[in-house]
Amino acid sequence: MTDCTGADLFVDALAEYGVTHVFGNPGTTELPVVHAIADSEIEYVLGLHEDIAVGMAGGYAQTRRYHAHHDDEVLPLGVANLHATPGLAHGLGNLYAAKVAGAPLLVTAGNHSTDFRHEEPILSGDLLRLTRQFCKDSQEVLDVSAVPTMVRRAVRTALTPPTGPVFLGLPLDTMLAETDAAPERLGPIPTAGGGDAAAIERAADLLVESDAPVLVVGDHVARAGADAVAAAVDLAEAAGTRVHGEILSCEVDFPMDHDQWVSPIPPDEDLARTLLDADTVVFAGCSTNTTLTRHERALVSDDTTCIHLSDAVREIGKNQPADAAVIGDPGVVLGEIAARVRDRLDESVREERLEAVASVKEMVGAQMAAMDQGEEDDGDDPRASKAELVDALQKAAPEAFVVDEGVTAKYAMLTRWPLQPEQYISNKGGGLGYGLPASVGAAFAESQRDEPRDVLGFVGDGSYLYYPHSLYTAARHDLDCTVVIPDNRNYRILKDNTLDLFGGNEDDYDWPGMEFEPPVDIPTNAESHGARGELVESPDEIAPAVEAALERDGPDVLDVLVHD
Repeated sequence: MTDCTGADLFVDALAEYGVTHVFGNPGTTELPVVHAIADSEIEYVLGLHEDIAVGMAGGYAQTRRYHAHHDDEVLPLGVANLHATPGLAHGLGNLYAAKVAGAPLLVTAGNHSTDFRHEEPILSGDLLRLTRQFCKDSQEVLDVSAVPTMVRRAVRTALTPPTGPVFLGLPLDTMLAETDAAPERLGPIPTAGGGDAAAIERAADLLVESDAPVLVVGDHVARAGADAVAAAVDLAEAAGTRVHGEILSCEVDFPMDHDQWVSPIPPDEDLARTLLDADTVVFAGCSTNTTLTRHERALVSDDTTCIHLSDAVREIGKNQPADAAVIGDPGVVLGEIAARVRDRLDESVREERLEAVASVKEMVGAQMAAMDQGEEDDGDDPRASKAELVDALQKAAPEAFVVDEGVTAKYAMLTRWPLQPEQYISNKGGGLGYGLPASVGAAFAESQRDEPRDVLGFVGDGSYLYYPHSLYTAARHDLDCTVVIPDNRNYRILKDNTLDLFGGNEDDYDWPGMEFEPPVDIPTNAESHGARGELVESPDEIAPAVEAALERDGPDVLDVLVHD
């Protein structure tokens, strides 16, 4: 083989593995890689901020993972290329988001040549210390001969369950050095396996012996594929359980129109304790099932029998003791337990359990209806409620792929829209600024399909204002993406949390730093970045505006005024 540079070899390896896009914001130390990408079939996607690049790569990876469940030729990997220490630091917010979402990412950053760092040149820093807390692995390629092995290892690590980000530092001298090495074969990515047979037997026995079991599904179920969601349905039906989504569930882990689906568990101590009050709880693929701030009492009673199953070892028995613990692919394990329970559970017992499920579901539904009615009853306010907004979106775009960072509007969506598997991702990490870049990344992913879905970004005004220049990338690439802003012109989540922490009512506070007064002109802001912007001021305007936006090519931003 003719000698090539480390940068050429790095890009050749990505191309051989199936990478088609690299999201980045370049600097001098990245120039060898950027020029190598320009000479390849890979498309370099410019983000105007490093955190936008990471967010786009994250949304792309999460969406491509769904595609890969149905097409073995799809590589569900997002790749981001950042600039030295400050650029990498800029990207840490959405690197954290990718970690919590389990997005399979390869994040790279250029660095100074290894024989120059002792002079502490500008942009110097320890890239590995910055990234290790957020990545499955963090390494730096210090010799050009190591490029093939380290790229292969990084890609496999990111894609192996439980999936997540991996970091590679790419020093300038390594990328400029020449070598006759070639990319190494990637090989098949392993699954988490089928689980220990004895542990599966114990889990099945505990479910059969239970009085009224509850199944809590977490996002590792959706990440394992549509078959895993179907296996969760099989177990729920076999065992007669009611089903909830874990706290901060951010993917569709169970069909929301199924009779046994009750609700996601909200991050409220009293409500969470009520919904988790059962003699037996199965935690399937959970990772974020706790409240936002310290809870005074245990969310799960000490005398509750807990069954944990996951492809992530550290999530097993993390916050509650595990009376049965199964490590393996969630879909395979759920299916194995379901088969055993179905054979062992008397049909009359199953029917009794299902009657109890129906009763609880009716009670929870009545409580939610009362909450919705309270939200909508806002006197003469002409703005839409969040419930009205969600209803209009469902009417206008029932099959759209939804990328959600609506924050306080999220639960209106999760309780009113019967979302289906592989239809929805949300910002599981909680830090603002992921949803809009992820929407753009999802639009890139959908554009690669023969029949792309409409991408609907559902992004709160506070979240939108973090990275509105994400829209520049969408406009630059003429991506078809519709972003809907539930705009209440304040950080509502901070007001809600203030009342939870300190008590009182809203009139007791001045809300420093929590209100957008004067408001930002979001439609004009969107247009400045190349998108089309529109202000939607009343509920009856929402559905027509969304339908028209979906009909148009290119990015649209609909700024929908809502009340709290």
